[in-house]
Amino acid sequence: MPNAYVIEVYNRTAGIVTADERGFSFFSSERAFDSLEGQSFASAREAERAARALVTTGGRRRRGAI
Repeated sequence: MPNAYVIEVYNRTAGIVTADERGFSFFSSERAFDSLEGQSFASAREAERAARALVTTGGRRRRGAI
């Protein structure tokens, strides 16, 4: 099983997530996704959802959103 995944949102590379003991850590590859830098997620899919939320909300994460 791979331990790193590229996260793409609407044909933009948001960053990568790497598996570690806490889950999946996010590493931003574009300034628009820097607010996710270093955050841990339970899965790569959750990290993708968080990146997608940043794009669809104009860069503001919704309160309570992952």
